[in-house]
Amino acid sequence: MTLEEQRQYILTGKMYNDLTSELVEAREKTVLLTNQYNASFGQPAHVREELLKQVLHSIGSSVHFEPTFRCEFGFNISIGDNFYANFDCIMLDGGGIEIGSNVLFGPKVGIYTSNHAIDADERAAGGCYAKKVTIGNKVWIGAGVHINQGVTIGDNSIIGSGSVVTKDIPANVIAAGVPCRVIREITEADKTGFPYI
Repeated sequence: MTLEEQRQYILTGKMYNDLTSELVEAREKTVLLTNQYNASFGQPAHVREELLKQVLHSIGSSVHFEPTFRCEFGFNISIGDNFYANFDCIMLDGGGIEIGSNVLFGPKVGIYTSNHAIDADERAAGGCYAKKVTIGNKVWIGAGVHINQGVTIGDNSIIGSGSVVTKDIPANVIAAGVPCRVIREITEADKTGFPYI
């Protein structure tokens, strides 16, 4: 199968061989491209965004990763407008990652769409399967959060630092923990009146 055929097959969620020469080469290419992006820190935003467009499937305006950003393939990542990721973001995007607009990531956030086979022999032979991760608009992901495959996080929600997200989180909530769970809803009482004029 070609790389594109494998990419489409992985998106079905079926078990795939993670060790094909095409996938290994694609990962190596992505490491080199993210090296270029990370080395561009300090250059004008438009220069950095042009480099990022070579790595990711699609990005909106004002998309910024602090160094160092790493992803597995990049071609399965779509990000909306006004995105900011703090230091050391990792996205393993085999299953697809879709991120809305006005999203903030704390440092050391990881998104992992692929999982190895449970059976030890299948795992040793390169067996993996992947499921998409979707993050809505105006979401804040705290420092050190790990987001596992198949998860959707709804609009406006906050994920507390150090959480491990294994299941869907609805919109307009604060959630945290290992595993991550809803703590409370975000309400009008949370407004402070900012920005102050």
